[in-house]
Amino acid sequence: MVVNSGADSSSPDRVYDVLIVGAGAAGLWCAQAIGKADAARGGDRRSVLVVEKMPRTGTKVLASGGTRCNVTTTHGPDEAARLFGSKGERFLRHAFRELSPQAVRAQFEAWEVAMEEAPLDKIFPASGNARDVRDALEGAARAGAEIRLGSPVLSIDREGDAWAVRTGGGSVARGRALVLAAGGKSYPKIGTTGDGYPWLRDLGLDVVDPVPALAPLASPEGWVHELTGLAWQGGEAFLENADGKVLQRRRRPLLFTHKGVSGPAAMDLSHHVARAAHEQGGPASGFRLRLDFFPDQTREMVRDELVKIAGAPGNPKVQRAMAGLAMGPMARRMFDAAATQAGIDPGVTAGELQKSQRHALVETFKGLAIQVTHPLGWDQAEVTAGGLNLKALNPRTMAVNGHDGLFVIGELLDVNGPIGGLSFQAAFATAELAARELTRD
Repeated sequence: MVVNSGADSSSPDRVYDVLIVGAGAAGLWCAQAIGKADAARGGDRRSVLVVEKMPRTGTKVLASGGTRCNVTTTHGPDEAARLFGSKGERFLRHAFRELSPQAVRAQFEAWEVAMEEAPLDKIFPASGNARDVRDALEGAARAGAEIRLGSPVLSIDREGDAWAVRTGGGSVARGRALVLAAGGKSYPKIGTTGDGYPWLRDLGLDVVDPVPALAPLASPEGWVHELTGLAWQGGEAFLENADGKVLQRRRRPLLFTHKGVSGPAAMDLSHHVARAAHEQGGPASGFRLRLDFFPDQTREMVRDELVKIAGAPGNPKVQRAMAGLAMGPMARRMFDAAATQAGIDPGVTAGELQKSQRHALVETFKGLAIQVTHPLGWDQAEVTAGGLNLKALNPRTMAVNGHDGLFVIGELLDVNGPIGGLSFQAAFATAELAARELTRD
C-alpha cells in the first residue's frame, strides 16, 4: 500500500492506508510496527489513523498489574503459546515465534524502558510504573501515525474499496485496510465494554460469546470463607468438572476470600467455570477446585510418611508429617481446615490414626475439594475469554477470511492465557503479524 497524498487529515474525502480502531496495547503496537517498517524501507510512508473512544491511550495498560503492567513473560515462545491451551497454542505458535517474549522485552528496552524479572515468570518495567510502558507505546506509535482520541466508533461498513468507520459526532474515517483492536469486556469501568463484538457479528463473522476470564471464583462453602485472607502456596490446584474430568492444572498461589477463592491458581482456571455458567444461565454445577498439597509426592509416599512418623519417638502429631512433606510453609489454619474436611481431629497424633482415617487424610491432602460456581463478574476479570472464532482468520497474518483488508488482533480474538504477561504478549504478537502483512511489498 502507498501513502495517500491527497487531502489533509481533516478532509472528509481522505482515505487512509490503514485505520486502526483501539489505542490499547495491540492497536499502539500495530501502529508503531507499521511506522517502523516504513522507516526501515525508506521512501513514502503509509498514512495511518488510530481511532480511540477514550480521552487517552492505553487505559488498560495503565491499570494492569496493579498499575505496574506485567509486560510479558520469561517463557520462551513455544512454552508461552502452550499456556493458552491446545486451540490457542496452535493459533499463536507462529505469532510468538515471530515476536517472542524476549523480542518484546528487547523492544521496550530499546525504547529506554528498563525491564526486570519477577516471581512467577513475570516481567515488569523496572520503575514499577505502567505509565512508562504506555508512554513508550504511544510515543512510538505517534512517530508514524495520527491518533484521534475521544472518538467512539458507532459502526463499521465496507464502502467500495475502502472501510468506513463512523464515529461520534457524525464524522467518518475511511481506510483501505482496517485493523480492529478494540479489546474485550474486562475492566468495563475504564472503557473496555465489548464494543467490537457487534461489529464482527454485523459483518457475518462467528463470535464466541465472551465470558469473564482471570477472575476470582465464588464458592458457597462456609469453611472457605472462614479462611479469608489466607494465602495457600507451594502446591498444585486443578479444576474438575461435574464428570470428574480434570480440565486444567496450575502451580500458583491461591487466596481465600469472603466470597470464595482468588489469586493466580483460581483465576487462571476461572474461564472454564465462566463458560459453563454462561451456558447454564446461572451458577455452574459440579465444578470443584482441588488442592494438591504434595504434587511431587504420590499417595503411597504420603501414606508411608504417616506410617513412618507414627513409630517415631514421642508419637508426634500428624501436622508434623504433613508439614515435612509440603513444598513450603503450611499455615496452621490451612492444615486444621483440611484435616477437618477429612473428618480428622487436627490435633491427632500419627499413632492414633486408624487405617481408614489415614486413607481419608491422604486423599484430602492430595485433592482438597472446593466447590466453585461462577466468576465474580466483569469488574474483577482481567481478560476476556471468547471473541472472534479463530477459524475466521489467517493465524500468520491476522487477516479475516473473505473480508479484504480486514484484520483483527488482541483481546477481540478467542484466545486467553493465564496470569503472567501472556495477554499482553498475545496482543503485541498478533499486532506485529498484522503490521507485517500491511507493510509487505
